[in-house]
Amino acid sequence: MRALTYHGSHNVQVDTVDDPVIQQADDIILRVTATAICGSDLHLYRGKIPQVKHGDVFGHEFMGIVEEVGSAVTAVAKGDRVVVPFVIACGSCFFCDMNLQAACETTNPGRGAILNKKQIPSGAALFGYSHLYGGLPGGQAELVRVPKANVGPFKVPDELGDERVLFLSDILPTGYQAVINAGVKPGSTVAIFGAGPVGLMAAACAHMLGADQIFMVDQHEYRLEYARRTYGVIPINFSEVDDPAEVIIELSAGHRGVDCVIDAVGFEAKGSTTETVLTTLKLEGSSGSALRQCIAAVRRGGTVSVPGVYAGFIHGFLFGDAFDKGITFKMGQTHVHGLLPTLLEHIQAGELHPEIIISHRMKLADAAEGYKLFDKADDECRKVILRP
Repeated sequence: MRALTYHGSHNVQVDTVDDPVIQQADDIILRVTATAICGSDLHLYRGKIPQVKHGDVFGHEFMGIVEEVGSAVTAVAKGDRVVVPFVIACGSCFFCDMNLQAACETTNPGRGAILNKKQIPSGAALFGYSHLYGGLPGGQAELVRVPKANVGPFKVPDELGDERVLFLSDILPTGYQAVINAGVKPGSTVAIFGAGPVGLMAAACAHMLGADQIFMVDQHEYRLEYARRTYGVIPINFSEVDDPAEVIIELSAGHRGVDCVIDAVGFEAKGSTTETVLTTLKLEGSSGSALRQCIAAVRRGGTVSVPGVYAGFIHGFLFGDAFDKGITFKMGQTHVHGLLPTLLEHIQAGELHPEIIISHRMKLADAAEGYKLFDKADDECRKVILRP
């Protein structure tokens, strides 16, 4: 089959690789009909994630038709059309029983990203996201093996086209979980740092849930203008404004700050020269610039919700400010499985239209060009989907 494979930093290629085969009785083989390049795939592409190996197949946002089923699979059958959560969960461990599928302690043979790990089991395996998270081949391919198929694959109605449901695999539930974690409700004031796909999905969900005021911070004017037109955000371009949090506070009631802030940027946030040097020298694991802004912009007693990926330690994390303001932090990988039924209902009711953020539709054969476009933010690229 053909698949997108890693050959070093900023070097991905579509190669011919072995077809996947059933390895466990609860596996399925999926023929991919649509897949996407996620913002977190760019961390892999740029060589920022450890334990990515030559030839690894990327891709954790995908859907398709069930081609083959293992002998123990009962939840889906050959020919079913499904979208697959990026998190691989067993459905029956301590954390899965708590509906915390991203913490599943049985699917990931890798060590995960925790530095001070001790005896704690690793969190869930992820499709196509390094050997820290299991080393499973991803879905930017013609075929993919899906483990735990009685738990993960989610059947979707035939009347909904691929583009309308594809993002149930990751960015829509990730944006939705971020908004739920932030406590957004009618009348809320929200600031979202990052206008990439997850930030845009968070804006869509916050708008749907009745947020009264949504600030959005990014460095790309075309993304901000899109979010302003589509979701009614108040755009702030941090390439023009030195201190976005100050602007947010100035425009908030009583200069208190907003009720909640969502960090949809993560560890590659553009920071100071000091942070750039520290990261290059491996003296810090993540840039703390976006988090510092979040802490500054939120009101006392507010919430900072973090869907953006972080790893390791951070320079200049103002924990004293967070304590003084009584801030609640909520963060982590997305517990996709439990969110899918609700989000599908919102799509069917016409309350969410995740597909409208798609800017580029490409063939899988052109995936390497798609990565370049997305990485460089060329041609006003917001979101790339690929068709095998």
